[in-house]
Amino acid sequence: MARGGPKLHHKRRNELGQSFQDGGEHYDRVRPGYPGESADWLIPAGARDAADLGAGTGKFTALLVERGLRVTAVDPSPDMLAQLRRSMPGVLALEGTAEASGLDDAAFDVVTVAQAWHWCDPLLASTEIARILRPGGVLGLIWNQLDTSVPWVHRLSRIMHAGDVHKPDFRPAVGPEFQGLESHLTRWEAPVTTAEIMDLTKSRSYYLAAGEATRAKVLANLDWYLHEHLAHNPGDVIGLPYLTQTWRAFKA
Repeated sequence: MARGGPKLHHKRRNELGQSFQDGGEHYDRVRPGYPGESADWLIPAGARDAADLGAGTGKFTALLVERGLRVTAVDPSPDMLAQLRRSMPGVLALEGTAEASGLDDAAFDVVTVAQAWHWCDPLLASTEIARILRPGGVLGLIWNQLDTSVPWVHRLSRIMHAGDVHKPDFRPAVGPEFQGLESHLTRWEAPVTTAEIMDLTKSRSYYLAAGEATRAKVLANLDWYLHEHLAHNPGDVIGLPYLTQTWRAFKA
């Protein structure tokens, strides 16, 4: 456990999560989407209604919409939701959190939380999600992360301070309302330029919460690594390896 105990960890988590309140357009432009395989594995047969909690600008919401579900998107950031409404005007987008969604009881067949469960209180969020799920409904937890099994990506993740890279034994905590937790892994690549990698770094919580001196140091290190050490030209398109971890559990 980090020095300062769980209270400090909770405080720091809230501070970093707050850094995402603004910048919806930038986040939507630079963050990768998710592989369709993730949604195909996650969505239960016959599902009609989905809630995407911590939806942000709708990166995972889009996969639910594409598969014909009626989707309600929930996020605490008005700026993120404004971007989601611009790109998906047919989706009901509401302010709220995974712990207090404001949604109706037993209204959904599947509830997803993509790239956001680590900002949530897992026990409170599990109780809330169980309330809005129908009997037998599915909770889906999704993370994109850089594939650090690739050596150059491992070093890149360290320079970027990509804190969402999970350890091999990672298993998300869920409440007793859910059973049968299982996972699915998708390996894929996002085509990006070095400038887009720099922009991606600027959307990370570490960078957003840092001071100007730290930000300048991160960008300088990235510039050296990408353009000098790896010898990429600024306009080169690079296949950036990702892993998508998808977890599902069923309402008990």
